[in-house]
Amino acid sequence: MPPFDLSSLVTGWQLAPLPLVVTVWAAGLYLLGVQSLRRRGDRWPVGRTVAFVGVGMGSFFYATSSGLAAYDTTLVSVHMVQHMVLSMLVPLALALGAPVTLALRTLPATPRRWLLAVLHSRFARVLTFAPLVFALYVISPWALYFTGWYDATLASPWLHELMHVHLVTVGALFFWPLVGIDPVPGRVGYPARMLMVVLTLPFHAFLGVTIMGQDTLIGAEHYLALRRDPAYSWLPDAMADQHLAGGILWGSGDLVALAFFGVLFAQWVRASMKEAKREDRRLDLVEARERAGR
Repeated sequence: MPPFDLSSLVTGWQLAPLPLVVTVWAAGLYLLGVQSLRRRGDRWPVGRTVAFVGVGMGSFFYATSSGLAAYDTTLVSVHMVQHMVLSMLVPLALALGAPVTLALRTLPATPRRWLLAVLHSRFARVLTFAPLVFALYVISPWALYFTGWYDATLASPWLHELMHVHLVTVGALFFWPLVGIDPVPGRVGYPARMLMVVLTLPFHAFLGVTIMGQDTLIGAEHYLALRRDPAYSWLPDAMADQHLAGGILWGSGDLVALAFFGVLFAQWVRASMKEAKREDRRLDLVEARERAGR
């Protein structure tokens, strides 16, 4: 690998077949659904399309095919950027795109019944049970970096790709019910949603600080072997790179969580305003009936 710099994030593309196929199919089916709605005269918010196709699938493709993917097994700091994109940014953007709602509005009758059956199944309720999902989201990165799992992903391309899938899946299970746009099981009230987001902040910070402060090198065999290769003489000190990775985890995790907290707060205010308008209409109707009965 040539020396890494910021331009490598733009120029270091390597088109991996699986991420390309997943991106094209997911974005294509979503756009097909939007077009189907428009043909019958229904509207679909542009912001949701931008969130799903542009930010969600675009970030997924960038994280798995750009310089982030090219250097994610060379520098643990680059891997950590990729980790945060796949586990936080991509799932949050996909959830804001409301693809389940789009599918329910555009699928033919039989596939729509299948999707509804899945959404109402016991399996779906268990997978989206708030305490379970929160525990999975918090424990997962600790298990990744403090067991042999991460070392195994450095040695196996298949496990490495599986890790990417795992990061997106766990992030989706966490964010989808919290966003609350799609009719998925596991949704809770806005106070509980905001509490869950706030509770993730110290866990991200503690994990980042732990990685920054420990003396044991994550993926030591792999990263030290690279530094013994003369072709990789440009690599920074392994421990310094790990400390940078911990800082990235700490800072970016808190930044995304705080941004999502703002999104939830805005949703809560908007929902409260709509509820107030409905209550005003109900009271007006009651008052009108009382006047008519006099």
